Amino acid sequence: MRSGPVFLLFLLFQLAVVPQLWGQGWNFIKEKDGIKIYTRNQPNSQLKSFKAEITFKADVHKVNLIVGDARNIEWWDKDIIEKRVLAFEENKIIRYYLVYNVPWPFSKRDLALEASISIDPKTGDRIVASKPVLNVVPEKEGLVRIKSYWQKWTVHPMDNGYVHVTLEGFVDPGGNVPWWLYNSVITETPMRVMKGMRDRVLSPAAARE
Repeated sequence: MRSGPVFLLFLLFQLAVVPQLWGQGWNFIKEKDGIKIYTRNQPNSQLKSFKAEITFKADVHKVNLIVGDARNIEWWDKDIIEKRVLAFEENKIIRYYLVYNVPWPFSKRDLALEASISIDPKTGDRIVASKPVLNVVPEKEGLVRIKSYWQKWTVHPMDNGYVHVTLEGFVDPGGNVPWWLYNSVITETPMRVMKGMRDRVLSPAAARE
């Protein structure tokens, strides 16, 4: 999923996946188009978590309309074949149900998540932290339910009209996805998500919002 709410990412596609901070430091992987990508080992897992960060000139209000707003989810990845907003309290919480189409031989995945939105009174940072919610949407035959996941967006307003955006996350896709395959593509997911967020913020459509 591309947002956390966005929203959300998974394996070969964008996966919306909430927050926990671990003591281990991030390892820088690459930088492209102004987007820096990091990974680190996830405790008690062979799978890695990821972080993406970018600084660009934009109206922070427009960024906040894209990141963690249930009214702006149309820009999420096309491989999210179903997305439903289950609950929405502006600038407080959003609950989503998502279904991801994935390539053969893997089964489709689904995810029910809750994003909590908060503002740091000292820094002005807007934080959108997501985690899975259980027993909200019944599991369905033919879908693998994602149960281990977290994601955190941090939107930090800067001087001179710039914004620094960070996306951190982890998802265990479950099922029969090999850990080495997941780790080999996990750096591409946050790169695409962050680029999609920036493109949406700077698009003419966002300028009219």
